[in-house]
Amino acid sequence: MRELRWASEEGDGIEHLRFDAHDDGFAVESVVVGQRYGHAYGLHYTVRCDAQWRTRHAWLKIVGGGELELRGDGTGRWRDGHGLALSALEGCIDIDIAATPFTNTLPTRRLQLAEGERRPIVVAYISTPDLQVTRAEQAYTCLELNREYRYEGIFREFTADMKVDSDGLVIDYPTLFTRLPRAG
Repeated sequence: MRELRWASEEGDGIEHLRFDAHDDGFAVESVVVGQRYGHAYGLHYTVRCDAQWRTRHAWLKIVGGGELELRGDGTGRWRDGHGLALSALEGCIDIDIAATPFTNTLPTRRLQLAEGERRPIVVAYISTPDLQVTRAEQAYTCLELNREYRYEGIFREFTADMKVDSDGLVIDYPTLFTRLPRAG
C-alpha cells in the first residue's frame, strides 16, 4: 500500500491517492479537490484493475453532484452501474479521468511498450466535474523504459512527456500535475 499526492498546475487542486497492489490486480481510492472550467468540485473515486492492468471497475462521485459507475470485462466491453451495455465505449480497455494523472498509469503499464515504441489507443474519457463519458483517441510512447512516457491526447491535440516511478505512477506531468513530497 502506498499513499501519494499530486498538485494541479492549472489551479488550486490537490489529489490524495491510496494505491494497493494485490496478486490478482490493483486498486486505488482517491479524493480530488479541484477546479475545472471555472467550477470548483470535490471528487471521490475508486478504480480496480486486474493483474494485466485492465480496468474492471470504476466508481466516481462528485460531492453534492453526480455519480458514475463503469464495469469493464477487460476486453473492451463496458456496462454502467445498472448493468446496461455501453456500446459507445466498445474497444476501450482503459479509462482516463480528466482530473487525475493516475489513469495514465493504466495504459503505460498495460501496453508494456518497448523503449521507442508508440501505440495509439482509444479510452473511455471521463470529464470532470460533469462525469460525461466519451471515446477518446490517445497514444503513448515509451521514451525511457519504466521512467518516461509521452502522452498524446489526439482528440485534443495535446502532448506531454511524463516521468513515472517504479510502480508507473506519475511523478511529473508538465503543465498539469506535480507529485508532492511524501507526507508524514
